[in-house]
Amino acid sequence: MMQGSLKLGTLAGIDIRVHYTWLFALFLIAWSLALGYFPMSDAGLGAATYWVLGIIAALLLFGSVLVHELGHSLVATARGMRVENITLFIFGGVSSIAAEASTARDEFLIAVVGPLISLALAGLFWLLGQIVPPASAVGAVANYLAFANFLLGLFNIVPGFPLDGGRVFRSIVWAVTGDMSRATRIASYVGQGVAFVLIGWGVVNVLSGNFFGGLWTAFIGWFLNSGAEGSRQQLAVRNALDGVPVTSVMDPTPEAIGPTLSVQDFVMEHTLRHGQRALPVVENGQLAGIVSITDAKQLNHDAWATTPVSAVMTRPPLKTLPPDADLSAALELMVTNGIHQVPIESNGVLVGMLKRSDVMRHLQLRRELDLRGSASPSGSVQARRVPSTATRPPGSRGS
Repeated sequence: MMQGSLKLGTLAGIDIRVHYTWLFALFLIAWSLALGYFPMSDAGLGAATYWVLGIIAALLLFGSVLVHELGHSLVATARGMRVENITLFIFGGVSSIAAEASTARDEFLIAVVGPLISLALAGLFWLLGQIVPPASAVGAVANYLAFANFLLGLFNIVPGFPLDGGRVFRSIVWAVTGDMSRATRIASYVGQGVAFVLIGWGVVNVLSGNFFGGLWTAFIGWFLNSGAEGSRQQLAVRNALDGVPVTSVMDPTPEAIGPTLSVQDFVMEHTLRHGQRALPVVENGQLAGIVSITDAKQLNHDAWATTPVSAVMTRPPLKTLPPDADLSAALELMVTNGIHQVPIESNGVLVGMLKRSDVMRHLQLRRELDLRGSASPSGSVQARRVPSTATRPPGSRGS
């Protein structure tokens, strides 16, 4: 989930969120339409009406992006993948899918549906524009949305990973080579090439006097380059962590507290004195919950001394992993849920704690030792192909 986003509601069981940057995009689009596009459309309307039309058109454009992302999400759900949310932001929309596609076919189907939906929407809005009077307000909005969705569909067909077209390209390379890892590297380099072209084109436009359009194009190129490079880095991380058991990195004897310990003792003795931000709570040998400084902050300071941690702790079901899980699954779980530690449990019994810092330390040591590939449970290093649930953090798909 993007930090700084707000939930608007739920569609088809999927959370719909907006990032604060979406407001900037909404204003810029409405502004450019109200002062540029609609006054030139021969609608013969007043300035205030153009602003109203600009806001309506901008909202409908983002509505089109939402439909585009819903297409990705519904196909992913149909292929057995969990979709966590869809977030609208300054560059469009992104569907947060919990894992990568398991086959090249699934990747192709999930990716290709987005551009097809945008092109279909372009056709529908074009038909509406033909039905209504061409100089009317409805006609002006319809023609704009037809043009915008057509451009959105075409842009997403470009093989610039991680755009939809780049993912279609990766699925084809994956199907041909049988190697998802290699396909990701190839697609990411092609994506960076497309990004550099966009950045260069943006600079040319800025120098030619089209400052706003050129700057926007360059920013899109920068965003695309960051996404492509980040995907390749995610692949490297996944290669390093896949197959490494959590038991080889976790703390096998983590400090735990009982449910009757007061919040004040937790804060004073464990947090301030020993730097523990969160601790597992164990009762009768079973993991009963986790208490953190966030839980303590939600309680009035005057009540700390008389309140047991059991009253504020996070109770099951908790985000936990079994001892046979690997570090790639652990990191994905922590990143997806925005948590910094994961209890390792077996049949309800706490057998260890894994912190995000433990995983990062493991990666740092591997880099220092120049170890490549994945480590088997025995600790030997071997070359392995990345499983299909890899690469992006976790599962972002942008329009």
